[in-house]
Amino acid sequence: MRKFILLLLFLLVTTNISFAAQVPAELKNYVETSFPKTDFRFDGVIILPDSTLYLPLFPAKPINVEKIEIKSTVPANKKLSDKPDIVIFNNDYVLLKVINDKNGKKTVLAPTNIPDEVRNGLLPQDMLVPSGLIIPETLKGIIGNLDITLAENPNLRIEVPQNKVNKSTNITTPIPQLKNKTFYIATGYSKNIQVVNSENKTPAYALSQNHVPNCMKEYNNKFLLVTSFGSNSLDVISLADEKTIKEIMFTTKPDEILIDNEKNIAYVSSPEDSSIYIVNLETMTLSKQIKINGMCERLTLSDDGTKLFYVDKKTNEIWAIELDNNYLLKDIGKFPNVSKIAFNNNKLYITSRTKNHLAIIDYETNGLIAEIGITTKPIDMLAYENNLFILGAADNVIQVVDTKTDEITDSIYLNTNGFSTNLNLIDNTNFAIVSDSRASIYCILDMTKKQIIKTNPIEVPIRTIVVTDKVNKIK
Repeated sequence: MRKFILLLLFLLVTTNISFAAQVPAELKNYVETSFPKTDFRFDGVIILPDSTLYLPLFPAKPINVEKIEIKSTVPANKKLSDKPDIVIFNNDYVLLKVINDKNGKKTVLAPTNIPDEVRNGLLPQDMLVPSGLIIPETLKGIIGNLDITLAENPNLRIEVPQNKVNKSTNITTPIPQLKNKTFYIATGYSKNIQVVNSENKTPAYALSQNHVPNCMKEYNNKFLLVTSFGSNSLDVISLADEKTIKEIMFTTKPDEILIDNEKNIAYVSSPEDSSIYIVNLETMTLSKQIKINGMCERLTLSDDGTKLFYVDKKTNEIWAIELDNNYLLKDIGKFPNVSKIAFNNNKLYITSRTKNHLAIIDYETNGLIAEIGITTKPIDMLAYENNLFILGAADNVIQVVDTKTDEITDSIYLNTNGFSTNLNLIDNTNFAIVSDSRASIYCILDMTKKQIIKTNPIEVPIRTIVVTDKVNKIK
């Protein structure tokens, strides 16, 4: 019976059924006129740029109006830019501002004379209730089926032991492109995600997790998507309030995550059931299951988002999924111990961890263009413009391949005496972080100059790192 219920729930999410209440577009536009860059979170919560929270109340019967206008406010005669406690619109939608009472508890204002639009409104029924929120007794009708007590989700933030050292020794000097950035780091052995300011080498604090994180990706500088070893869920962490605001459940363990920011979707692999799932990042729901051949790993997305590549870990067969061609599967061929796949200039580049070679395949003909010897233990690879950067773990070297001529043009030595693990592109720059799982350092690679321009200390080993702008926290 339990398996049947799980299957039924899974079918609901994979058929793209969503119970999320969406704030009307015209109301969003009205709010953004006063507050550009407002975050309309997928569960209904509205977060202004200064972290002020508004909870929307949905009317039982919205009124169709030609133009959205404010009908009334509490206090009276206020503009939206004044951030009043209650805003009632002419289509009967209402915004309630989350405030702190005299005891410091989160609540909303309950006026002496409650307007009908407030009394008859309803909170989004899949809303993640702000932690500690108390709804006044006179407004209990707006709750509906929400269980405020059960819905409360504790903050993930925990303190980490700090070494008793001079604060000046904790300071590092990042490159300008990393100033005011935050590093979210999974070490590979700790359950907690370490949070490090880019100007420091020790974690400021950590985000508590129930399992050891496997893969992490950020979306829109607002959310952290995390899969973990031993967990059947993809967790969505809100960086503004540092809470897990959604657990997207799978029937088997999700593994790797790739994000297509242009389409606002994520691809999540599930090797156990031979599937790759598409997650709608605007609603944080599963929207499609792509059935594939074999057990997928080493996911790679082409720059234009039209092709997805993976390796079958059982057979070493490489497959392409043509996303814009009804998800057609194309067999690329079998290659030994594939460590990474890259796609550039309509060619597929494949590294072998044990053979120490790079195979180059013409995608259209599936023919072998060349096979060249490369550094030992190639562990990661990153395509940037017309260059391919190959990280060799054994020699701590990055080799550069010109994808026009398919020749090795440069060798960049790290000289770290560590064990380099990943090349992590810093979004919207020509730089990449070279992470190390052994040495307490990370390197900055300038992919235009083809050189290491900075090596900084960091007090935690890096298995996975995510770089974001510093996020305004919800207080």
